[in-house]
Amino acid sequence: MLTPEKLLSALPAEALKAASERDLAKGTLLFAQGARPKAMHCVLYGEIRLVRTSSAGADIILQRSRGGFIAEASLDQASYHCNAVAIERSRVVAIPRDAFQRALATAHFRDAWIGYVSAELRRARAQSERLMLRTARERISHFIETEGRNDAVKLDYTKKAWAAELGLTHEALYRALASMIAAGELFEPRPGLLSLVK
Repeated sequence: MLTPEKLLSALPAEALKAASERDLAKGTLLFAQGARPKAMHCVLYGEIRLVRTSSAGADIILQRSRGGFIAEASLDQASYHCNAVAIERSRVVAIPRDAFQRALATAHFRDAWIGYVSAELRRARAQSERLMLRTARERISHFIETEGRNDAVKLDYTKKAWAAELGLTHEALYRALASMIAAGELFEPRPGLLSLVK
């Protein structure tokens, strides 16, 4: 799998030279809805979320990145369609949009970008499929099967954050995990490592 680091290293020298890193405190707005996109952003660590507010005033999370590019679709847009907010202390690399577009003219980077975006699309489709599942148990199993390896997954964030990604309350997640462990469907050999029993 092509990691964000490998993708960044595939950038031509001109784009790398134009790139800059930025540290963001929790709650910092990386960019605002309606602003003109000036850069492509890659999250090195921390968490950035794309958020839009519904007509009822609720936050809708469109994308969550704990490592990798965010708002990839803004590459050819006149303005951002949502806000990007740091949920925790984060660091991002910003590559000026014109430098990024020139980089796509090189076959090596273009091929790497296509591979990366294709993998992100597969992940988004799996997430959409997961959210259509009715029970917490089904969503947990689906996540482990699609995001893990050999029916096991290592969580690199809190279970409360995982619950939000699964579209569950953290209470519902904890109940489902306890029930699955008690039933012998799941075990947690060490904190944050979950494995399905087949």
